[in-house]
Amino acid sequence: MEKLTQKEEEVMQALWDLEKAFVKEIVPHLKGTNHYNTVSTIVRKLEEKKYVGYEAFGKTHRYFPVVKKDDYRNKFVNNAMTSYFNDSYKNMVSFFAKEEKISATELREILEMIESKEK
Repeated sequence: MEKLTQKEEEVMQALWDLEKAFVKEIVPHLKGTNHYNTVSTIVRKLEEKKYVGYEAFGKTHRYFPVVKKDDYRNKFVNNAMTSYFNDSYKNMVSFFAKEEKISATELREILEMIESKEK
């Protein structure tokens, strides 16, 4: 599975949310100004990369994700864990704590989730 560009990921996020959509339906779900032709080009690249499929309706296509969001997330979160945190969730969580991206309250909630699963 190939890593996507930021714009490709943004289009995939829209498709994961919409489940099936024509390009004209994807455009409003994207941040900033996005021209129809640009989004259409990105969707075709995603099709070439085997991330999306389509149903033909005459000359137009309705696109849908082929790759599941969970599969993509798992692959690249695991890659980040290996590359940046030495395969250590502790290192990853401490990074977010040091960067103030996670609060003590959120950490306690995570601990509660872990402890409830252990029971």
